[in-house]
Amino acid sequence: MSASDAVLANRRPKPKATEPQISLQPRLMATRSLSSALARPLSDEDQVVQANDDASPTKWHLAHTTWFFETFVLKRFLAGYRTFDESFDYCFNSYYESVGPRQPRGKRGLLTRPGAGAVRDYRAHVDEALARLCASGDVRREAAALIELGINHEQQHQELLLTDILSLFAAQPLKPAYREASRGSCVAAPPPLAFTAFDGGIFEVGHQGQGFAYDGFAYDNEGPRHEVLLRPFKLANRCVTNAEWIEFIEDGGYGTPTLWLADGWSTLNAQGWAAPLYWEEADGGFMQMSLSGYRPVEPAAPVCQVSYYEADAFARWSGHRLPTEFEWEVAALGLPVAGHMLGAGALRPMPADADANRGLQQMYGDVWEWTGSAYLPYPGFKPAAGAVGEYNGKFMCNQLVLRGGSCATPDGHVRPTYRNFFYPHQRWQFMGLRLASDA
Repeated sequence: MSASDAVLANRRPKPKATEPQISLQPRLMATRSLSSALARPLSDEDQVVQANDDASPTKWHLAHTTWFFETFVLKRFLAGYRTFDESFDYCFNSYYESVGPRQPRGKRGLLTRPGAGAVRDYRAHVDEALARLCASGDVRREAAALIELGINHEQQHQELLLTDILSLFAAQPLKPAYREASRGSCVAAPPPLAFTAFDGGIFEVGHQGQGFAYDGFAYDNEGPRHEVLLRPFKLANRCVTNAEWIEFIEDGGYGTPTLWLADGWSTLNAQGWAAPLYWEEADGGFMQMSLSGYRPVEPAAPVCQVSYYEADAFARWSGHRLPTEFEWEVAALGLPVAGHMLGAGALRPMPADADANRGLQQMYGDVWEWTGSAYLPYPGFKPAAGAVGEYNGKFMCNQLVLRGGSCATPDGHVRPTYRNFFYPHQRWQFMGLRLASDA
C-alpha cells in the first residue's frame, strides 16, 4: 500500500503556512498516541518476539513507524534535527532498498537490542521533533504530504501490531488474552443469505482526489481513476459466517480436490489445513484463539483467518464466486464508511444485523474481504518519485486484492477505493469473504 503519485508529483499552489499544521498535527499526535496505547497491555517480553516470518514484533512496529517519520520528514524538513541513533536505520528499515540495508524480515525477532525502553525513548524523541516542526509555521507542502502518508502508514501498522500479537499469543501454551473485548459474546443470528443485483455497464473506479489531506488522502495504488466494464452481478448481503464454514468442513470441503485451485490444494496438503487458522476441535465443536483469548467459535460471526485459496474453494463449493474488486467498489459507493472497526472495541468480527431489510452489511470493518482480482496497476499508474515510491508499486505481482477493512483497522483509515493486498496463501490477518455471482 502506498504513497499517491499526486502526493509528490502534482504541484498545486502552495497553501498558507499554517494550513498543514492545523489539518495534520492533531491527527498526527492522536495516531502516534494510539500506537503506544495499543502496546500498553503488553510486557516488554511480549514486544520482542516474532511468531512467524509474516509477522513482526510489536517493538519493531513501534520503531519502524517512528523511523519512517525520522527518515522521510524530520531529516529533510526540520532544521537542526538530531538523529536519535544511526544504527536504527539498519534495525528498523522495512523494505526501502533506496535507503540502505536492513535486518531481514524473518529475523526481526532477534533484535533484543535496542530494547523496548529504548524504542519508547525513540518515539518520544521523534514526537517532540514532529511537534516542533508542526508548530514552526513553515511546514512545506511536500513535508505535509509525507506527514499525511506517515499517518496512514502508522495506521496500517496499528492493525498489523494487533494481528501479529494474536499470532504470537496463539502460539503460547497458556493462550493468553491481549485484553478483554469491550463487547460481550455475540449470540445474534445473522440475516438469511440474500443477494443484491447490480446492473452492468461502464463505471468509473479509483480515487479521484489529489492524494493530499485537503482532498482526501489516497495511496497511489488507488488511482488513476479510470473506466471499467462490468457485466450484471449479484453481491451477498453479508459476509460468510463461521456456521456456514463449519458446513463446508463437515461436507468434506478440505478433502475435496475438485474444489481447489492446484496451488491451493498443494498448499493445503503441505500445511495440513483442515480449518481456518487458530481453530481447534474441542468437545465436539470448535474453539478459536482471539485477541480476547481462547473461546468458542461464534457461529453467527464472519469467518476469518482464511486464505484466498480457502475463500475461493468455499465460493466454488457454495455455487458462487468471489467478487472482483471493481464489483465490490461499485457496490460500496454511496454506503457510509462505518462498521465494526478498531474504535468499536470488539477486537473480533461481529455478526451482521439480523434485520434482513438492511441491504448490504459489513462492507466496512469485521473482516477484509478477498476478491478474485489480481493486485495489478491501474492504467496510467506511476509510482511516486524517490524512496517512497517503493511503498506500493513493486509489490504488484502474485498477490490478490482485499477490500473493506477489519475489526482491527483504525477508524477513518479505509474508503471505497482502498486496496489491501496479500499473497494467496496468507491467512494470519482478519481475512474473510463475501459471495458474488453473475446476474
